[in-house]
Amino acid sequence: MTVLHQSQTDSETWRLRDHIPGSEKMAAASWSDRLLRLLQNLNNFQRGGCLPFCVQGRRVGWVCQSVARLLSQSFDVFTLHGDPATHLELSDHLRSPQERTQAVQEVMESLRHQDAFPCLREWRSEHYDVNSLFSDPPLLSMERAATPLLGVPRYGVHVNGYLHRGGEVFMWVARRALTKATYPGKLDHLAAGGISAGSGVWETLLKECKEEACIPESIAATATPCGTVSYAYEKGEEIYLECQFVFDLEVPQSFQPSVGDGEVEEFYLWPLEKVREAIATEEFKPNCALVVLDFLLRRGHVQPDTEKFYTRFVELLHAPL
Repeated sequence: MTVLHQSQTDSETWRLRDHIPGSEKMAAASWSDRLLRLLQNLNNFQRGGCLPFCVQGRRVGWVCQSVARLLSQSFDVFTLHGDPATHLELSDHLRSPQERTQAVQEVMESLRHQDAFPCLREWRSEHYDVNSLFSDPPLLSMERAATPLLGVPRYGVHVNGYLHRGGEVFMWVARRALTKATYPGKLDHLAAGGISAGSGVWETLLKECKEEACIPESIAATATPCGTVSYAYEKGEEIYLECQFVFDLEVPQSFQPSVGDGEVEEFYLWPLEKVREAIATEEFKPNCALVVLDFLLRRGHVQPDTEKFYTRFVELLHAPL
């Protein structure tokens, strides 16, 4: 475990580009411009060119028309309605969540074996629940890697781990393991993870805190729920709708996280100003940068009188799903 404490005087203040690789090539644009560009990239989904995906008459996602046509070839599972097409629906003869789950799984496994879509190369054998609202009973569950094909929302938990020292706020930052399938080596939260099928928000928080950073439940349970951050973007024919449940966790000054399940390479303790600058570089995992920005806005570290994109930041952190 690597722990970096930054407590220099003003005359010894760190310079970002001395500590964060990749910051030089982004230095020409301002911090505000870089953050706005990131937010826009994660909110580029245009619903007008897509079709609703429905189960039992309820829209649960969005699907590109080309994907909808391909899926409708599995006519016993998916039905494409209208001419021109108006929506894709899971076939009515699939009555139970278990039947729907099995039928969709078989289609997605077939597409995976055909190497039909890039997202299926990230197969995890982990299921996410599919429903109209997060609090609704699931209509089915499906492989996490396949969810972008049907544009169903994916939910997760992110934990801002921070502390106060000498009148200054510090935040714990993790560096993702180089073996991670997505964003290897990028900066991440103290703990974060997707909410698997059948799991709850608090259950996931306690699990991720323990597994990723060895945070005891006595500390993790003191986290404060602070709303959500949501965003929606397209990548080719894949649609990503994501909602992160955000928690603030003030940890004791004596606390030090340690690597648990191997998903993290090391941890750093950085002054909040350094974290603020880092989220505008390519070193930070993009959705984690959004959650830190939300922390900065809520805690008054970004002010409406001085930040030109303040209202745009708030708007783009809460995209409709």
